[in-house]
Amino acid sequence: MQTYTIKPFDTLDANVQEKIDHFTKLIHFKKGETLFSDGELNRYFYVVQKGKIKNYQLNLESGKEQTIFVFRTGDMFDTITLLDGKPHDVMYEAMEESTAYQMPLEDVRAMIETNPEFNKKFFPYIAKQMRHMEELSSDISLYSTEERFIKLLLQNLDPENIFKYKLLQGLSNTEIAKLIGTVRHVIERHLKKLKKDGLIDSKNKILQLENGNKLLEKIKLF
Repeated sequence: MQTYTIKPFDTLDANVQEKIDHFTKLIHFKKGETLFSDGELNRYFYVVQKGKIKNYQLNLESGKEQTIFVFRTGDMFDTITLLDGKPHDVMYEAMEESTAYQMPLEDVRAMIETNPEFNKKFFPYIAKQMRHMEELSSDISLYSTEERFIKLLLQNLDPENIFKYKLLQGLSNTEIAKLIGTVRHVIERHLKKLKKDGLIDSKNKILQLENGNKLLEKIKLF
């Protein structure tokens, strides 16, 4: 039997980890690949080992795309299907070469029902996902694209933010735009203004703060 080191379950008791290893398989995804088109998420649960996998909503009429999550090492999906047993109407794409642990839904549900130690790792993570969704919804409804972009820049530097910390490294302006519900040229306009004001700089797709205090002052707008 293959032995895995699965974050966030790598600190569990060895017996619990052995049970998880028993039904786990490592899956590989190619960059740009559209994932789970054959209904895999109705049968399996996934934990990212490495890489970036996004889920998103797409308006086929307008072509507008909203990224909901970018899953990275230790992130789990699809928690909604896992909990309610119903299909989840979102799309998935590997943003780079990625690998994930694949687990049958029924086995994960059995762990939730019978193993308190597993639950201590699982449910706090679910709560963080829910808070992320709540924040995304309120940000799009209440704040301008400039405010959302500045907030994202600051979250990108916050180690306590598990979904946004260092998220922007290597992302194109198009992908950054999808994170806050806008389009590439709007992000480029904001970037140009912030660079002109001496607040940020970028090199090799890595954004750097030049004046964090002034950027923090802008975030006080919301």
